[in-house]
Amino acid sequence: MTGARMTTLAQLRGSIERIETHSDTYAPDRVSLGHAEADAALQGGLARGTMHEVFAEGRHSAAATGFVAGLAHRVSAKRPLLWIRQDFSERECGALAMSGWRELGLDPRLLVTVRAPDVETALRTTADALACDALGSVVLETWGDSKQFDLVASRKLTLAARGSGVTCLLLRTASVPASSTAETRWIIRSAHSPPFRPWQSWGAPMLDVQLVRNRHGPNGQWIMEWKCDECVFRDTSAHPQPVAAAPANRSHQTSARAQRRAS
Repeated sequence: MTGARMTTLAQLRGSIERIETHSDTYAPDRVSLGHAEADAALQGGLARGTMHEVFAEGRHSAAATGFVAGLAHRVSAKRPLLWIRQDFSERECGALAMSGWRELGLDPRLLVTVRAPDVETALRTTADALACDALGSVVLETWGDSKQFDLVASRKLTLAARGSGVTCLLLRTASVPASSTAETRWIIRSAHSPPFRPWQSWGAPMLDVQLVRNRHGPNGQWIMEWKCDECVFRDTSAHPQPVAAAPANRSHQTSARAQRRAS
């Protein structure tokens, strides 16, 4: 029994060493997010078959969930998404609403959710799920800091993602970033969302997106809009806000006010 464990440990160490030795030459497939500056920083888009981390404060959990949902849709290529949630995270943030999923332009039929009682179970389930290459991506959502989320656990998830080509997305709410093997690390906050049309009470989903770790390019920070019809992220500066038109008789009113001041 001890010999078998030592053999397994040696194989794991060898795999980790190969990942770290060849990390600079590893060239994963990339998918565009739709945001020109972010895609340029990512050398063409988000890398598939790797691990990415998304962090958010508790009050920004909805924005981070939407961001991760958008990333998962972009990398999954119409394959199923498995979303693994720690029980405590669901109690704090609420359940994933399928009506909201549809409003984001996403297909709830491609979403499978799993609830895990604790972080250890969630990590083990995620590693097992990443071995299934029929999935497009796997999301692991947890709440708060945990000693189980160490560098060894991070390496295991990276190994599993690279072995199958399935993208792993970690959604960490109310947690502090630590050392990891993640390809990218993001910090997400909600951004002001003015109504898209005068008669609409809800505006377009807007996110304050900060890329704080990028293994193969620069970091950056952008305000992104999620385009629900196209299912892509866009730069808000490319879509200027409408400006109220001047009244047709403005020159007459201005002249009248000037005459009153003179008198």
